[in-house]
Amino acid sequence: MKKYEIEIAGLTRLLPLVDIGDHLAIANFSLLGDAEITTAAAQQLAGMLPSVDYLVTADAKGIPLAHELSRCLFKPTYIVARQTKKAYMQNPVTLSTGTLTLDGCDATLLKGKRVALIDDVISTGSSLAALEQLVTQVGATVIARAAVLAEGYAATREDIIYLEKLPVFDTL
Repeated sequence: MKKYEIEIAGLTRLLPLVDIGDHLAIANFSLLGDAEITTAAAQQLAGMLPSVDYLVTADAKGIPLAHELSRCLFKPTYIVARQTKKAYMQNPVTLSTGTLTLDGCDATLLKGKRVALIDDVISTGSSLAALEQLVTQVGATVIARAAVLAEGYAATREDIIYLEKLPVFDTL
């Protein structure tokens, strides 16, 4: 299997290339289970973020980064938007598309607050856009969007903060 070597926050990883069709492949990156790179990336990103009231992420791969960033920024709470409504949620707020849900208590915390959206990798930006729509719906203002990696076209965006570029690979 082909691999792509990348350095992130002073650490090197070999990412497996995964065919996604149409003669394209991506380097598979996940923070899940990699405490070392999650901590190092969070420490570096923390210095790049503007002051915010809350960090917000969608489950699941952005959770470890939001957790570590919260520790680095001395934030006692971060917010996780879930992909499905959970039985324990009180007065949940769901996007009209049904793709993301916030617990009503979290929605109340976000009203009128300045937030940073956090993810592991931003590629097409559709997940980030859905998360932004949800937090805006509950009255928060997004002042930053951050990720460890920006993949493909996302690396040309000026509205996101990221540590490294992740190319998309032509398999021809």
